[in-house]
Amino acid sequence: MRKVYKKLSEEQKKRDVIFSSCLSVCRTETTEGTIHEVFKNTEDKDERIRRLKDDSFFNESHFKFNIIRN
Repeated sequence: MRKVYKKLSEEQKKRDVIFSSCLSVCRTETTEGTIHEVFKNTEDKDERIRRLKDDSFFNESHFKFNIIRN
């Protein structure tokens, strides 16, 4: 599993997203992947971000990339 870091999109910034993660088979977000987002006002945002960054559980899966936006 490789992490790919990108900037948040303008649309995400408008919605007060501070972090997002998407598991994908290629280097870009695809329709098959679910995008998990953390918002500015989320209570346990630090814990959620830590969990989303830890992709070790998926190392043997068909996903090859964890696309992280922050």
